[in-house]
Amino acid sequence: MNGNDALQNLINSTYRPRIVDSRIRSMLSTFGGILITGPRWCGKSWTGVYHTASQIMLGESEANEYAETTPKGALSGEYPRLVDEWQDVPRLWDTARRLIDFENKKGMYVFTGSSFPSGKIHHSGVGRFAKVEMKTMSLFESGDSNGSVSLSKLFSDCSLDPISSEMNYENAIRLICRGGWPGALGMEDNAAIKLSEAYVESIITTDLSTLTGIRRNPSVTRRVLRSLARNTATEVKMSTLSADTSEQGRSLSDQTVRSYIDSLKEIYFAEEQYAWVPSLRSRARIRTSPKIHFTDPSLAAAVLGATPKILEKDVRTAGLLFESLCYRDISIYSSEMNGKVYHYRDSNGLEVDNIIEMPDGRWGAIEVKLGDFEIEKAANNLLRLNRDTGTKASFLAIVTATGRMAHTRDDGVSVIPIDLLGP
Repeated sequence: MNGNDALQNLINSTYRPRIVDSRIRSMLSTFGGILITGPRWCGKSWTGVYHTASQIMLGESEANEYAETTPKGALSGEYPRLVDEWQDVPRLWDTARRLIDFENKKGMYVFTGSSFPSGKIHHSGVGRFAKVEMKTMSLFESGDSNGSVSLSKLFSDCSLDPISSEMNYENAIRLICRGGWPGALGMEDNAAIKLSEAYVESIITTDLSTLTGIRRNPSVTRRVLRSLARNTATEVKMSTLSADTSEQGRSLSDQTVRSYIDSLKEIYFAEEQYAWVPSLRSRARIRTSPKIHFTDPSLAAAVLGATPKILEKDVRTAGLLFESLCYRDISIYSSEMNGKVYHYRDSNGLEVDNIIEMPDGRWGAIEVKLGDFEIEKAANNLLRLNRDTGTKASFLAIVTATGRMAHTRDDGVSVIPIDLLGP
């Protein structure tokens, strides 16, 4: 048994299914290759091996040198063939594209990577490669949600039968700090937290520069990350972030902060949740600023040095990080329906945390509340949005950590504890 066979057998016997698996299978039957992108450590390599018959794992000098000098040899093997961390040898992209054109087969290659070195390739790959984005694990994928309330089914039946939940405030905070990293599953909480801290340090000291090809100052990176972490899950202006980076009376410029955020997005460390712009009956102006989230709430917690004990006493910060956790999970569940997740805010002060919009125009709205003391306010926001919008929502829901039971209220708003939500 060679090394690839041993790796394949290991992963086949231990692989934890991911929601993205069905889309990968579909894309392999449609395109010559697929590109799986996402943050480091989110499970791209294991998922890539699971869906392929042979592999070349880049990232070590010997494998990289072989691929650089013999690209066709590196791409030779039983199909589908995995090219892991392909950005280390960008020329493989153009070689694979030509081979897909020449052989005219489906499902030839699976490329995985944590960045896209667009300046080092000659063709975008359109028509040959399909892009599939992975995130860290949702609570359903990690086994922390039983998925008894299906997001997709809410679009056809928004009435819920009562279902009991085991989630509480303390457990939600623990899951925030642990994160959705496959490597953190089964770890003690303190060890899992150190994993996220190590990820942050690698971004600061090396990865932001090496993965983007742009030299970044570690001190500046640290200041930007702290500012983003303090403002996570909020609509925040560049000028506010810039002022928040002040050290010894000196702040970074708006342009510098923006360029660092763009680099963090490029390596899937941060992302922006864009604003939803519906057709409204009301005359309120729509605010279009995006919200900024870390790709996993544990990263924001690590940047802030926020342990579960600290967050238990800081309800506001815990609530914002819980909103990021919910955004992550809702985005993962929505992606299987080709849905997009937005937020909403208008000039009258009406805010809704998540708007899930389907390709056919249907939409649903979800407010996120860590505790149950603002449930009534959240329900009123949802009902008000539904009244003001030209088309009615398929469902209105509040996702919470302390709801104790999933149910649909008399006003039609559903309350869903996060440990019951699934695809």
